[in-house]
Amino acid sequence: MDTLLTIPDNIEVTETPTSIYWFDEDGILCSVNKKAPEPTMEEIRQQLEDFNKMAQGRKFCMLGDVTNSTPSSKETREFAATEIPKLVIAMAMVSASPMGRMLANLFFALKPAPYPAKMFATVAEAKAWLRQYLDK
Repeated sequence: MDTLLTIPDNIEVTETPTSIYWFDEDGILCSVNKKAPEPTMEEIRQQLEDFNKMAQGRKFCMLGDVTNSTPSSKETREFAATEIPKLVIAMAMVSASPMGRMLANLFFALKPAPYPAKMFATVAEAKAWLRQYLDK
């Protein structure tokens, strides 16, 4: 089953202390959270700057593997809730972990996204859903 995102060998990836991300062949930004301590505010800022540079200032669809997500502070959640809508058209998430699903659902329950956002059981389902938002 195609539950987790697989880091490709043939595409340039960016790696930080908390995640690995890349654009796939469809133009979807894929992100895999690492097992790591809670990201700092500076790490979140840097990651969002990287996303914007990689997308060359264009909005994009995002697919996040949140299996290894860690709880984040109120400050970083609020910052992400303000900044991510400037970058993202739609966001899909997958997780092999009940904790990852719970944290993602909690994030969007506390601060509903102003863009389509949905949790999926598999990468294939998530990508199929995101494709409807590509080139919009």
